[in-house]
Amino acid sequence: MRIRRRKNQYIFAPERPGGRRRGILRWLGVLLLLASAATVTLNFVMTHQVVFAREKMTVQNLPEELENWTILHFSDLHGRELGDKQAAVASAISGQAYSCVVFTGDMIGEKGDIQPFLDLVALLPAGTPKLYIPGDSDPDILDASAHGSLSVYADWAVSLQDAGVTLVDEPIRFTRGKSSIYFIPEYLYSLDIDGMESAYRDQLAILAAKDALTFDEAAYKRVAEYQVERIGRIREVKKTISAKDIQVALTHTPLTRDYVSTMLQWKGKEEVFSLRHASLVLAGHYCGGQWRLPGKGAIYVPEYGWFPEDRLIQGLDYLSGLPQYISPGLGASDYYPWQRGRVFNSPVVTLITLTARIV
Repeated sequence: MRIRRRKNQYIFAPERPGGRRRGILRWLGVLLLLASAATVTLNFVMTHQVVFAREKMTVQNLPEELENWTILHFSDLHGRELGDKQAAVASAISGQAYSCVVFTGDMIGEKGDIQPFLDLVALLPAGTPKLYIPGDSDPDILDASAHGSLSVYADWAVSLQDAGVTLVDEPIRFTRGKSSIYFIPEYLYSLDIDGMESAYRDQLAILAAKDALTFDEAAYKRVAEYQVERIGRIREVKKTISAKDIQVALTHTPLTRDYVSTMLQWKGKEEVFSLRHASLVLAGHYCGGQWRLPGKGAIYVPEYGWFPEDRLIQGLDYLSGLPQYISPGLGASDYYPWQRGRVFNSPVVTLITLTARIV
């Protein structure tokens, strides 16, 4: 008896229910994985390669001798190492020339780690002036308690000085020919130096009346004496600075429109040592918003809310005619409590060129 072979009824049968859906989901999963990998890679590249930016700044009545004065501007390192011994920074600034270097604060790590900052300083020419003002997360420069030396400065600050960095707590002057440019901590424009001097002299008088000083009191006395001497130097600059001199104001936290407007009204036109006569403000603080969306800008900044205008947190803006450049910075700040690290936000170092020409 012949047994008839049964035809396979599934050879040309439609797919089983759910087969196509599982295939689509698998492909979507693969695409999502690839997109995630590409996003992570792009973010890693962006946040580990330092961008070298250029800004030309028109300064009215800039003396010819100061034409093309260049400032290499760093800010907000926050103790970050960008490659071995700051190799990414070295690559970005390689071959560049500049008249001076300015660090506008928050360069020290969260735990007081100064080595990444020293590694950055080591990249810069020894003979080039390097100016540093502290940020709101940096340790105090002055140490009024007994410590390992007789210096009024904290040990970490002494390390910076030994590396050739000037700690700017008074106006710093440079000259070319007969022309001068001053770099001035912005807060000095509104500081009551007479009241400050009086307070320190009163404290020195109290200490002088004691038969003996503790180690901490002796350290505080040195700081108070230093402050009185510093106030004397500031007072002398206020007397001698000329309207023809160029003033560059340094601040860590950027100035606001309301603040600048108030300062311009408060100080008379005849007072030369004032924000009214500043040619430029250099600032940092915001780290470019820390987390950014490509093509959109910063996602959230505590002070300004969601998707703030870039002019408020980075780059060049004009406040009542006063140009202010805010560095996008190099590291990431605790100012953003839930935004850890930089996202789609390249670290930036900027070369600013001063010119009398209209740019």
